[in-house]
Amino acid sequence: MSIKSNGTRSLLTMLGIIIGVGAVILMLSVGRSFESYILNQIDSFGGNVMDVYPTGLEKFGQVLDTVTIDDYEATTKLTSVDSIAPVIFIPELVQFGREEESVLIFGTTKEIFDNYGLEIEKGRLLTDQDIKRAKSVAVVSYNTAESLFGSKNPIDKSIKIGSRHFTVVGVLKSVGSLMLQDLDEPVYVPFTAARSMMDRSYLDYISMQAIGDDELARSDVTALLRQRHKINNPDDDPDKDDFLVRSAAQAAGVIGTVALGITLFLSIVAGISLLVGGIGIMNIMLVAVSERTPEIGLRKAVGAKKKDILLQFLIESVVLTLIGGAIGIIGSTIIGILLSNVAEVFLGEFPFSFSVSSLILAVLMAGGTGIVFGLYPAKHASDLNPMEAMRYE
Repeated sequence: MSIKSNGTRSLLTMLGIIIGVGAVILMLSVGRSFESYILNQIDSFGGNVMDVYPTGLEKFGQVLDTVTIDDYEATTKLTSVDSIAPVIFIPELVQFGREEESVLIFGTTKEIFDNYGLEIEKGRLLTDQDIKRAKSVAVVSYNTAESLFGSKNPIDKSIKIGSRHFTVVGVLKSVGSLMLQDLDEPVYVPFTAARSMMDRSYLDYISMQAIGDDELARSDVTALLRQRHKINNPDDDPDKDDFLVRSAAQAAGVIGTVALGITLFLSIVAGISLLVGGIGIMNIMLVAVSERTPEIGLRKAVGAKKKDILLQFLIESVVLTLIGGAIGIIGSTIIGILLSNVAEVFLGEFPFSFSVSSLILAVLMAGGTGIVFGLYPAKHASDLNPMEAMRYE
C-alpha cells in the first residue's frame, strides 16, 4: 500500500474525511444531548404543566391585561386541570441590609411549587393561610438566599420588597434551570400580598397542571377563556385570541423541532466536508495510479486480472477513508464531552448522549465515500494496458 509510504500526504488527504465524519458525529450527538436535556427538564416537573399568558399584538409595548383574576377563579372549576396558581410579578428589588438583588418576584399560591417541582431546603413553603390573610412572608430561592444572606440563616430574617417588609419563612433547594430559565433566583410571596401591592385585577400568567390528556386540558381552558372573553373563533385561529395556552410538552416539542432543524442543517454542512474529503481521496488515488503505473503493468504481465487491480486500489481508498473516519469519531467524542462539561456550567446537568445511530451513519458515509470516490481511480488503474504501463516513465 502507498498509505504508509506517503504518510504525510495521506494524512492531509484524510483531513476532509476527519472533519466531515467528526462534524456529523458531533452535530447529531449534540442534538441528541439537547433533546435529552429538554425531556429531562419536562420529566422534572411531570411534563403536564400548562401556562396561560395574555397576548395581543395591538397591545405590544403596553400593559397586557387580558388574563384576569376572574379567569383564574373560573379555571379552578374545570375538571381537566388541577394545581392552578395565579401569578403577579412585582417589579421591585429585593433588599436585605446593604445587599440587594434584581430577581423575579412571584406573587402566587402554594400550587406553583408543585408545578415547577420545587422543594423546600429550610423552613416551609407558602400556605393557604398565608394567601387568605395576605401575610408578609416570602420563600426565597437557593442562589438568592446565598447572595442576600451569605452564611447567615435566612429563616425569620426580614427582607424589603419595594416599601414592604417580608419575613423569610423558607429557602428552596437548588434545582438549576428549567426550559433555560434559572429557577434558583426567584422570590415567592403570597398572591394576595402582591395583589394589594400592585393594585390590579389582571395577572401576568396562570400556571396549572393537566389531568390526563394534555390536549384535552388545553382545549377546555381555551374554550372557557374564549367564552369568557367573548371571542368568536370557530376556525381555532390563535391570532384571534387575546391569550395563549402553552404546555411544557408543547414548548419542548417546538424546541426539539428547532434543534432537529439546526442539527440537520449543520449535518448537511458536515456532509459537504465529506464531499471535499472524497474529492481529495480521488485525487490522491489518481496520483497513486500514475506513480505506480509500471507496477500495475508488471502485475498484469504476471497474471493479475482487472478485478485484482480494481480491488487493490478500491481497498486502499476505503481503508484511507475508514482511518480518517475513526480519527474523526474519536476526536468528535472528546470534543462533545468537553462541550457537555461547559454546558453544565450554564444549564445544570447536561449529559453527553453519544448517538450510536450517528456512529453507524458516519462509518457508512466514510466507507461509501471511499468506494464512490475511489472507484474511478481504481477503474482507471484496472484498464491500463500492461505493455504500455511497463514502458511508462
